[in-house]
Amino acid sequence: MRVRRFFAGLALAAFASTAMAQTAIRFALDWRFEGPAAPYFVAIDKGYYKAEGLDVTIDPGSGSVEGINRVASGVYQLGFADINSLVKFRDNPQNAPIRAIAMIYNTPAFSIVTLRNRGITKPKDLEGKILGAPAPDGAYAQWPIFVDANKIDASKVRIENVGFPVREPMLVQGKVDAITGFWFSSYMNLKANGVKDEDIVVLMMRDFGVDLYGNVIIVNPDFAKANPKAVAGFVRATIKGVQDTIKNPETAIDSLMKRNPIAKRDVELERLKLAISKNFVTPEVRKHGFGGVDMTRLTKSIDQIGLTFKYTNKPKAADIFTNEFLPPVEQRLLN
Repeated sequence: MRVRRFFAGLALAAFASTAMAQTAIRFALDWRFEGPAAPYFVAIDKGYYKAEGLDVTIDPGSGSVEGINRVASGVYQLGFADINSLVKFRDNPQNAPIRAIAMIYNTPAFSIVTLRNRGITKPKDLEGKILGAPAPDGAYAQWPIFVDANKIDASKVRIENVGFPVREPMLVQGKVDAITGFWFSSYMNLKANGVKDEDIVVLMMRDFGVDLYGNVIIVNPDFAKANPKAVAGFVRATIKGVQDTIKNPETAIDSLMKRNPIAKRDVELERLKLAISKNFVTPEVRKHGFGGVDMTRLTKSIDQIGLTFKYTNKPKAADIFTNEFLPPVEQRLLN
C-alpha cells in the first residue's frame, strides 16, 4: 500500500510539475470574436498550444492598431495587428522594438466598399462623391497611397468622419457614397443591413496599387528574448490552426462560436471564408508557405507608407519582421 501511495505521489507531482511548466500567454486580437479569428480558437481546442507548453488566453480588440500598444505595454505578450501601423510605430526610436513574427493577412483587407447604384466601379469614380471613413480605420490610413496610385483628385472627394457602428448603415441610407474598411467586415455588415450580394461593390486596395501587407502576429521584445521557445511554439501552433481552418472552415467556425454564442454561425462562416479566399491564401502563400514575407516586397511597402507618413527614423524591413520563430517551410505549406 505504501509503495502504491509513493508512486501515486510521484505521478501527482509529475503532473503538477507539467501543469506548472505551462507558459501563460495573453494574446490580443485586433477585433471582436468574428470568423477570421477562428484559427486561434481551433489551436486551443485541438490542444496545439497546450502541446507546446502554452496556456493561451485570447482577448478581443477594438482596432488593428490597439494591439501594438497592448503588446508594447507588456500586459500582452503577443498580439494581432496591422503591420503598416507597426512600421509607423517603429519610426519612433523611443518605442519598444516590437517586430512581426508571422504574416497572417498576406493581402491586407483594406478596401473601398460601395453599392452598385452609386456608379463607382473604379477609383477615379470617387471624385465628386462622399467617402465615409472612421478616423482610426486601418483602411482609411492608406487613403493617400490609394489616391496617389490611382491619380485621384483628392480635393474632389469629401471625407466624412463616421463611427464604426454607423459606417455601413450610412452607406445604405445614402448619407455617404462609399466607405473604407476591412472588406469582409463591411461586406457582411451590409448584408446584415439587407443589401444583396450582387449590389455590393468592393475595390480591394491591393488590386489598385496599394502594395502593402496586412495583419501580422507581433511579440513583446522582452518576452521574446526571455522565452524564444514559447514564441516559436505559439507560431507553430497557430499555423496548424490556420491550416486546419483553411482545410475545413465549416468545422473551424464551431471553435469561434463557442466563444461568441450570440453571433450567427452562417454569417461568421461566410466572413471566415471571405477572409480565407483573399487574405489568408494568395498565390504568394501557395508558393512559399504560410506565415513568411518577401522582404523585398516589405521594403517597397515601407517606402509606400512614406506617402501617408513623414519618417524621422525610417525602419528597415529587418526591423519590422523576423522569420526566426517560423517553423520550416515544409511545415507551413498549404495542402
